[in-house]
Amino acid sequence: MGVRRRVLSVASECVPLIKTGGLADVVGALPAALAGAGWEMKVLLPAYRAIRKVAADWPVVWQDGGLFGGAARVLEGRVEGASILLLDAPHLYDREGGPYAAGTTDFADNPQRFAALSWVGAALAREGFDGWKPDILHAHDWQAGFAPAYLAYHGAGGVKSVLTIHNIAFQGWAPAAMLGDLRLPWDAFHPGALEYYGGLSSLKAGLVTADRITTVSPTYAAELMRPEFGMGLEGVVAARARGFQGSSMALIPRSGRPSARSPAIRPQGWRGRPRRGRRCAPNSGWTCPGRWPSW
Repeated sequence: MGVRRRVLSVASECVPLIKTGGLADVVGALPAALAGAGWEMKVLLPAYRAIRKVAADWPVVWQDGGLFGGAARVLEGRVEGASILLLDAPHLYDREGGPYAAGTTDFADNPQRFAALSWVGAALAREGFDGWKPDILHAHDWQAGFAPAYLAYHGAGGVKSVLTIHNIAFQGWAPAAMLGDLRLPWDAFHPGALEYYGGLSSLKAGLVTADRITTVSPTYAAELMRPEFGMGLEGVVAARARGFQGSSMALIPRSGRPSARSPAIRPQGWRGRPRRGRRCAPNSGWTCPGRWPSW
């Protein structure tokens, strides 16, 4: 079978390289799961200190001398059969700790760190690299939420975008004053676009700009349009109901599947501060079909 579509998956975690939760399982399983249907997928990840050594001899396929405060390059290689792109930006990712924090303290520059990941994902998708250009950019959770927004506001180059919600509780909040620094337009700072309770949410940015929205199951998709599970974003999700689908989790290990009822779920900001939510719009009567988006 030939290649039907090419997909650039943008995420903060992917097994077997880096994992803190179920997001990594989903991202790691998708390339093989979709390959049988003719979908060619490459996965873009940050080159955290813990995984930089994997790419020691990988070729450079993209570079930028000024990515949110420093030089960056993208390295390409294969890990257990999957095509991996690592965003090597030492000023953002080469540090002690996990992907998001040192101990229990979130990194203060997380907005810039994951905006950079999204910016590069959008650039690679828009421009292509090394003779390869995707048809679709697939962004995962708040960490890649700005990627569809960058395509929408800086040009898509014919690329469509999909945002998958793995856990709506984590929303990538940042103060409004960062808008310009995060390379987002001020004229989009209003409740119908980027503004979120007076600040920014990378997850909301992706929700309002992605061409399609998916989540990890039809059940979770339906729950996200209810105020008890939508964490303040249920109105935004409901407003996008026609472009929202819940995908099957049959190929993902049960241990990696998130639950909307987890007692640990609370709306969080980039620095771990709870975000207060409220109902934004009425629920819709939509039901989700449980398949990959059609174009």
